[in-house]
Amino acid sequence: MAVSLAVGAYDLFELGDLPLQNGASLSAAKLAYKTYGTLNAAGTNAVVFPTAYGGTHVDNEWLIAPGKALDPAQWFVICPNLFGAGLSSSPSNTPGAQGRGGFPHVTVYDNVAAQHRLVTECFGIERIALVTGFSMGAQQSFHWAAAHPDMVERIAPVCGSARTAEHNVVFLDGIEATLKTDPAWNEGFYDTPPVAGQRAVGRVWAGWGLSQTWYREERWRENGAESREAFVKANYEGFFSAADANDLLAMLWTWRAANIALHPRYEGDFERALRSISARAFVMPSRTDLYFPPQDSEIEVRHLPNAELLVIESVYGHAAGAGIAPSENAFVDAQIARLLSE
Repeated sequence: MAVSLAVGAYDLFELGDLPLQNGASLSAAKLAYKTYGTLNAAGTNAVVFPTAYGGTHVDNEWLIAPGKALDPAQWFVICPNLFGAGLSSSPSNTPGAQGRGGFPHVTVYDNVAAQHRLVTECFGIERIALVTGFSMGAQQSFHWAAAHPDMVERIAPVCGSARTAEHNVVFLDGIEATLKTDPAWNEGFYDTPPVAGQRAVGRVWAGWGLSQTWYREERWRENGAESREAFVKANYEGFFSAADANDLLAMLWTWRAANIALHPRYEGDFERALRSISARAFVMPSRTDLYFPPQDSEIEVRHLPNAELLVIESVYGHAAGAGIAPSENAFVDAQIARLLSE
Protein backbone atom coordinates (compact mmCIF):
# COMPACT_ATOMS: atom_id res chain seq x y z
CA MET A 1 0.00 0.00 0.00
CA ALA A 2 1.69 3.23 -1.15
CA VAL A 3 1.22 6.50 0.71
CA SER A 4 2.22 10.04 -0.27
CA LEU A 5 2.58 12.76 2.37
CA ALA A 6 4.87 15.70 3.10
CA VAL A 7 7.69 13.21 3.72
CA GLY A 8 7.29 11.91 0.18
CA ALA A 9 6.05 8.56 -1.06
CA TYR A 10 6.45 5.53 1.16
CA ASP A 11 4.80 2.13 1.65
CA LEU A 12 2.78 0.57 4.45
CA PHE A 13 3.14 -3.07 5.45
CA GLU A 14 -0.06 -4.34 7.07
CA LEU A 15 0.97 -6.53 10.01
CA GLY A 16 -2.45 -7.41 11.41
CA ASP A 17 -2.57 -7.69 15.20
CA LEU A 18 1.10 -7.61 16.20
CA PRO A 19 2.02 -9.57 19.38
CA LEU A 20 4.13 -7.48 21.75
CA GLN A 21 6.77 -8.49 24.26
CA ASN A 22 4.55 -7.50 27.16
CA GLY A 23 1.87 -10.02 26.16
CA ALA A 24 -0.48 -7.45 24.64
CA SER A 25 -0.88 -6.80 20.93
CA LEU A 26 -0.90 -3.76 18.67
CA SER A 27 -4.16 -3.93 16.73
CA ALA A 28 -4.08 -3.59 12.94
CA ALA A 29 -0.41 -2.60 13.13
CA LYS A 30 1.18 -0.82 10.20
CA LEU A 31 4.87 -0.50 9.42
CA ALA A 32 5.80 2.46 7.21
CA TYR A 33 8.91 1.98 5.12
CA LYS A 34 10.72 3.16 2.02
CA THR A 35 13.15 1.27 -0.17
CA TYR A 36 16.03 2.52 -2.28
CA GLY A 37 17.77 0.54 -5.02
CA THR A 38 17.01 -2.99 -6.21
CA LEU A 39 17.40 -6.35 -4.51
CA ASN A 40 19.83 -8.43 -6.53
CA ALA A 41 18.96 -11.89 -7.83
CA ALA A 42 20.94 -13.60 -5.08
CA GLY A 43 19.29 -11.48 -2.37
CA THR A 44 22.68 -10.57 -0.91
CA ASN A 45 22.68 -6.75 -1.08
CA ALA A 46 20.01 -5.90 1.50
CA VAL A 47 20.65 -3.16 4.06
CA VAL A 48 18.21 -2.36 6.86
CA PHE A 49 18.42 1.27 8.01
CA PRO A 50 15.86 1.97 10.80
CA THR A 51 14.92 5.49 11.84
CA ALA A 52 15.70 7.46 15.00
CA TYR A 53 13.62 9.26 17.64
CA GLY A 54 11.29 11.72 15.95
CA GLY A 55 12.78 11.03 12.54
CA THR A 56 11.56 9.43 9.33
CA HIS A 57 13.19 7.65 6.41
CA VAL A 58 13.89 11.08 4.89
CA ASP A 59 16.41 11.75 7.67
CA ASN A 60 18.42 8.72 6.52
CA GLU A 61 18.73 9.85 2.93
CA TRP A 62 21.97 11.78 3.47
CA LEU A 63 23.74 8.39 3.47
CA ILE A 64 21.72 6.88 0.60
CA ALA A 65 22.91 8.46 -2.63
CA PRO A 66 25.20 7.87 -5.61
CA GLY A 67 28.80 7.84 -4.45
CA LYS A 68 27.83 7.31 -0.81
CA ALA A 69 28.39 4.16 1.24
CA LEU A 70 24.78 3.13 0.65
CA ASP A 71 24.72 3.81 -3.08
CA PRO A 72 21.35 2.53 -4.34
CA ALA A 73 23.05 1.37 -7.53
CA GLN A 74 24.77 -1.26 -5.39
CA TRP A 75 22.62 -1.76 -2.29
CA PHE A 76 18.94 -2.43 -1.63
CA VAL A 77 18.24 -0.19 1.37
CA ILE A 78 15.10 -0.68 3.45
CA CYS A 79 14.25 2.15 5.85
CA PRO A 80 11.52 1.07 8.31
CA ASN A 81 9.99 3.84 10.40
CA LEU A 82 9.90 3.49 14.19
CA PHE A 83 6.58 2.72 15.85
CA GLY A 84 5.37 5.89 17.57
CA ALA A 85 7.04 8.30 15.15
CA GLY A 86 3.86 9.19 13.29
CA LEU A 87 4.13 7.15 10.06
CA SER A 88 4.13 3.58 11.36
CA SER A 89 1.45 2.80 13.96
CA SER A 90 1.55 5.57 16.55
CA PRO A 91 -0.70 7.17 19.15
CA SER A 92 -1.49 9.96 16.69
CA ASN A 93 -2.71 7.69 13.87
CA THR A 94 -4.17 4.67 15.69
CA PRO A 95 -7.97 4.65 15.96
CA GLY A 96 -10.05 3.39 18.84
CA ALA A 97 -8.96 2.37 22.31
CA GLN A 98 -5.25 2.11 21.42
CA GLY A 99 -5.07 5.65 20.09
CA ARG A 100 -3.74 8.69 21.94
CA GLY A 101 -3.05 7.87 25.62
CA GLY A 102 -4.13 4.25 25.13
CA PHE A 103 -1.24 3.31 22.84
CA PRO A 104 0.53 0.17 24.14
CA HIS A 105 4.16 0.05 25.17
CA VAL A 106 6.29 -1.10 22.24
CA THR A 107 9.89 -2.28 22.70
CA VAL A 108 12.81 -2.18 20.30
CA TYR A 109 12.43 -5.94 19.92
CA ASP A 110 8.79 -5.38 18.89
CA ASN A 111 10.02 -3.01 16.19
CA VAL A 112 12.59 -5.56 15.03
CA ALA A 113 9.98 -8.34 14.94
CA ALA A 114 7.83 -6.24 12.61
CA GLN A 115 10.84 -5.35 10.47
CA HIS A 116 11.86 -9.01 10.26
CA ARG A 117 8.43 -9.84 8.90
CA LEU A 118 8.76 -7.06 6.35
CA VAL A 119 12.18 -8.26 5.20
CA THR A 120 11.23 -11.92 4.97
CA GLU A 121 7.57 -11.84 3.94
CA CYS A 122 7.67 -8.94 1.49
CA PHE A 123 11.12 -9.42 -0.01
CA GLY A 124 12.10 -13.03 0.76
CA ILE A 125 15.44 -11.91 2.18
CA GLU A 126 17.38 -14.53 4.14
CA ARG A 127 20.63 -12.65 4.79
CA ILE A 128 21.13 -8.97 5.60
CA ALA A 129 24.44 -7.44 4.57
CA LEU A 130 24.17 -4.59 7.09
CA VAL A 131 21.91 -3.10 9.72
CA THR A 132 22.84 0.46 10.55
CA GLY A 133 21.17 3.43 12.17
CA PHE A 134 21.59 6.57 14.21
CA SER A 135 20.52 6.91 17.87
CA MET A 136 17.41 4.74 18.30
CA GLY A 137 18.26 3.38 14.86
CA ALA A 138 21.57 2.26 16.34
CA GLN A 139 19.71 0.58 19.20
CA GLN A 140 17.65 -1.30 16.61
CA SER A 141 20.82 -2.45 14.84
CA PHE A 142 22.09 -4.04 18.08
CA HIS A 143 18.71 -5.68 18.67
CA TRP A 144 18.59 -7.03 15.11
CA ALA A 145 22.00 -8.68 15.57
CA ALA A 146 21.02 -10.15 18.95
CA ALA A 147 17.63 -11.43 17.77
CA HIS A 148 18.87 -12.82 14.44
CA PRO A 149 22.60 -13.57 14.79
CA ASP A 150 22.57 -16.01 11.85
CA MET A 151 20.91 -13.53 9.53
CA VAL A 152 22.78 -10.26 10.12
CA GLU A 153 26.28 -10.10 8.64
CA ARG A 154 27.29 -6.59 9.78
CA ILE A 155 26.06 -3.80 12.03
CA ALA A 156 27.10 -0.17 12.23
CA PRO A 157 25.42 1.50 15.21
CA VAL A 158 26.05 5.27 15.16
CA CYS A 159 25.60 7.24 18.41
CA GLY A 160 23.53 4.54 20.07
CA SER A 161 23.81 1.64 22.48
CA ALA A 162 22.79 -1.97 23.06
CA ARG A 163 20.95 -0.89 26.21
CA THR A 164 19.86 2.45 27.59
CA ALA A 165 22.23 3.51 30.36
CA GLU A 166 21.01 4.60 33.79
CA HIS A 167 22.13 8.21 33.25
CA ASN A 168 20.18 8.25 30.00
CA VAL A 169 17.11 6.93 31.84
CA VAL A 170 17.35 9.83 34.30
CA PHE A 171 17.27 12.25 31.37
CA LEU A 172 14.29 10.51 29.77
CA ASP A 173 12.38 10.42 33.05
CA GLY A 174 12.92 14.17 33.33
CA ILE A 175 11.62 14.71 29.80
CA GLU A 176 8.48 12.70 30.55
CA ALA A 177 7.83 14.57 33.80
CA THR A 178 8.37 17.93 32.10
CA LEU A 179 5.79 17.24 29.41
CA LYS A 180 3.23 15.83 31.81
CA THR A 181 3.30 18.89 34.06
CA ASP A 182 1.36 20.80 31.39
CA PRO A 183 -2.25 21.07 32.70
CA ALA A 184 -3.51 20.24 29.20
CA TRP A 185 -1.88 16.79 29.30
CA ASN A 186 -4.95 14.95 30.68
CA GLU A 187 -3.24 11.53 30.73
CA GLY A 188 -2.75 11.70 26.98
CA PHE A 189 -6.40 12.34 26.15
CA TYR A 190 -6.01 16.07 25.65
CA ASP A 191 -8.44 18.25 23.71
CA THR A 192 -5.80 20.93 23.28
CA PRO A 193 -2.20 19.77 22.76
CA PRO A 194 0.10 20.39 25.77
CA VAL A 195 2.25 22.79 23.76
CA ALA A 196 3.70 24.55 26.82
CA GLY A 197 5.03 21.23 28.07
CA GLN A 198 6.34 20.35 24.62
CA ARG A 199 8.20 23.65 24.36
CA ALA A 200 9.71 23.03 27.78
CA VAL A 201 10.82 19.58 26.60
CA GLY A 202 12.56 21.26 23.66
CA ARG A 203 14.41 23.56 26.04
CA VAL A 204 15.66 20.60 28.09
CA TRP A 205 16.59 18.62 24.98
CA ALA A 206 18.66 21.50 23.61
CA GLY A 207 21.09 21.17 26.51
CA TRP A 208 21.64 17.47 25.83
CA GLY A 209 21.64 17.11 22.06
CA LEU A 210 24.77 19.19 21.52
CA SER A 211 27.93 19.46 23.57
CA GLN A 212 29.15 22.12 25.97
CA THR A 213 31.96 22.93 23.55
CA TRP A 214 29.51 23.38 20.68
CA TYR A 215 27.72 26.08 22.66
CA ARG A 216 30.93 27.61 23.97
CA GLU A 217 32.22 28.02 20.42
CA GLU A 218 28.89 29.51 19.32
CA ARG A 219 28.50 26.92 16.60
CA TRP A 220 24.87 27.95 16.16
CA ARG A 221 26.28 30.58 13.79
CA GLU A 222 27.06 27.75 11.36
CA ASN A 223 23.31 27.15 11.18
CA GLY A 224 22.63 30.77 10.32
CA ALA A 225 21.26 31.61 13.78
CA GLU A 226 22.04 35.04 15.21
CA SER A 227 22.08 33.85 18.82
CA ARG A 228 21.86 30.80 21.02
CA GLU A 229 18.29 31.76 21.89
CA ALA A 230 17.28 31.99 18.24
CA PHE A 231 18.86 28.60 17.53
CA VAL A 232 17.14 26.84 20.45
CA LYS A 233 13.78 28.41 19.69
CA ALA A 234 13.86 27.45 16.01
CA ASN A 235 15.43 24.02 16.22
CA TYR A 236 14.30 22.58 19.54
CA GLU A 237 11.21 24.45 20.66
CA GLY A 238 10.00 24.42 17.07
CA PHE A 239 10.44 20.68 16.58
CA PHE A 240 8.93 19.54 19.86
CA SER A 241 5.99 21.94 19.85
CA ALA A 242 5.02 20.74 16.35
CA ALA A 243 5.13 17.04 17.24
CA ASP A 244 2.35 14.98 18.80
CA ALA A 245 2.89 14.70 22.56
CA ASN A 246 1.71 11.10 22.76
CA ASP A 247 4.02 10.14 19.91
CA LEU A 248 6.94 11.75 21.75
CA LEU A 249 6.21 9.73 24.88
CA ALA A 250 5.61 6.47 22.99
CA MET A 251 9.07 6.71 21.39
CA LEU A 252 10.56 7.78 24.71
CA TRP A 253 9.21 4.65 26.40
CA THR A 254 10.75 2.47 23.66
CA TRP A 255 14.10 4.23 24.05
CA ARG A 256 14.09 3.97 27.84
CA ALA A 257 13.29 0.23 27.82
CA ALA A 258 15.92 -0.69 25.21
CA ASN A 259 18.13 -3.60 26.29
CA ILE A 260 19.25 -6.47 24.06
CA ALA A 261 19.33 -8.76 27.13
CA LEU A 262 15.54 -8.51 27.55
CA HIS A 263 14.90 -11.43 25.23
CA PRO A 264 13.94 -15.01 26.23
CA ARG A 265 17.16 -16.27 24.72
CA TYR A 266 19.32 -14.17 27.08
CA GLU A 267 17.24 -14.01 30.28
CA GLY A 268 18.59 -10.58 31.21
CA ASP A 269 22.27 -11.47 30.80
CA PHE A 270 23.67 -8.42 28.97
CA GLU A 271 27.19 -9.73 28.43
CA ARG A 272 25.85 -13.02 27.12
CA ALA A 273 23.63 -11.15 24.68
CA LEU A 274 26.60 -9.15 23.40
CA ARG A 275 28.72 -12.27 23.03
CA SER A 276 25.98 -13.85 20.93
CA ILE A 277 26.33 -11.20 18.23
CA SER A 278 28.34 -12.77 15.44
CA ALA A 279 27.97 -9.84 13.05
CA ARG A 280 31.02 -7.78 12.18
CA ALA A 281 30.39 -4.55 14.11
CA PHE A 282 31.66 -1.01 13.66
CA VAL A 283 30.46 0.85 16.77
CA MET A 284 30.61 4.63 16.28
CA PRO A 285 29.89 6.82 19.31
CA SER A 286 30.51 10.55 19.36
CA ARG A 287 33.26 11.75 21.69
CA THR A 288 30.93 14.35 23.21
CA ASP A 289 27.59 12.50 23.18
CA LEU A 290 25.75 12.97 26.47
CA TYR A 291 23.17 10.24 25.78
CA PHE A 292 25.45 7.48 24.52
CA PRO A 293 29.01 8.30 25.66
CA PRO A 294 32.02 6.40 24.27
CA GLN A 295 32.64 4.81 27.67
CA ASP A 296 29.42 2.80 27.29
CA SER A 297 30.46 1.76 23.80
CA GLU A 298 33.85 0.64 25.09
CA ILE A 299 32.11 -1.77 27.48
CA GLU A 300 29.95 -3.14 24.69
CA VAL A 301 32.81 -3.60 22.25
CA ARG A 302 34.77 -5.45 24.92
CA HIS A 303 32.16 -8.22 24.81
CA LEU A 304 31.36 -8.21 21.10
CA PRO A 305 33.29 -11.01 19.37
CA ASN A 306 34.04 -9.14 16.13
CA ALA A 307 33.87 -5.41 16.69
CA GLU A 308 35.81 -2.17 16.30
CA LEU A 309 35.26 0.99 18.32
CA LEU A 310 35.45 4.01 16.01
CA VAL A 311 34.92 7.22 17.95
CA ILE A 312 33.62 10.23 16.02
CA GLU A 313 35.85 13.10 17.14
CA SER A 314 33.32 15.89 17.22
CA VAL A 315 31.96 18.75 19.30
CA TYR A 316 28.48 18.14 17.87
CA GLY A 317 27.55 15.84 20.75
CA HIS A 318 24.80 13.39 19.90
CA ALA A 319 24.11 15.23 16.65
CA ALA A 320 27.49 14.13 15.27
CA GLY A 321 25.80 11.10 13.73
CA ALA A 322 22.65 12.82 12.50
CA GLY A 323 23.88 13.79 9.04
CA ILE A 324 24.20 17.53 9.70
CA ALA A 325 27.96 18.03 10.12
CA PRO A 326 30.08 17.64 6.94
CA SER A 327 33.29 16.22 8.44
CA GLU A 328 31.38 13.86 10.72
CA ASN A 329 29.23 12.74 7.79
CA ALA A 330 32.35 11.94 5.79
CA PHE A 331 33.76 9.86 8.66
CA VAL A 332 30.59 7.80 9.11
CA ASP A 333 30.20 7.32 5.38
CA ALA A 334 33.82 6.17 4.99
CA GLN A 335 33.61 3.69 7.86
CA ILE A 336 30.38 2.13 6.60
CA ALA A 337 31.90 1.85 3.12
CA ARG A 338 34.91 0.11 4.64
CA LEU A 339 32.71 -2.23 6.63
CA LEU A 340 30.71 -3.20 3.55
CA SER A 341 33.90 -3.80 1.58
CA GLU A 342 35.15 -6.44 4.01
